[in-house]
Amino acid sequence: MTLAQQVCSNCHGLTGNAVSPNFPNLAGQTEPYLLAQLTAFKSHGRHDPAGFEYMWGLSRSLSEEQIKGLAAYYAAQPLMPQPVEGDADRMARGRSLFEEGIAARQIPPCKTCHGEAAQGNATFPRLAGQHADYIVKQLIVFQRTDDRPEGSIMKSIAHDLTRQDVYDVAGYLQALPAR
Repeated sequence: MTLAQQVCSNCHGLTGNAVSPNFPNLAGQTEPYLLAQLTAFKSHGRHDPAGFEYMWGLSRSLSEEQIKGLAAYYAAQPLMPQPVEGDADRMARGRSLFEEGIAARQIPPCKTCHGEAAQGNATFPRLAGQHADYIVKQLIVFQRTDDRPEGSIMKSIAHDLTRQDVYDVAGYLQALPAR
């Protein structure tokens, strides 16, 4: 798709596999999630700093058909494996948080919404293979701001995560293979 090659690839890579962890991998993301995010950027409904700094201007003139085309294109791209960053203890804690949550703090398992293998579920994004730095950044946005109103359910969940929880689950998710 020409638009993906000429515009989106500057940050997200030609196939949606972003080289920089500042930008999310779009390859293999769920199509409904991509549609929702592009629509939110275009309408200025998503106003986290990285969202409006980069995406508001780029998305303002996208047609509905272009948004649908970009979502379909990136959803169909294979996600490249990500490096494992972190030790075995960190991975184990991240896996436990993803699969079991933390009952003592009323934190549900991430897999409840994001799928058994973090593959995503409709408008809940795929997290498997996403850059850990990007996941950390987004969880902090959910914890500290109201800049992602469409993710209000995440605000209450992320609020009770410790910084260590955030790093552990992000490292685990980056290491998960895409399915």
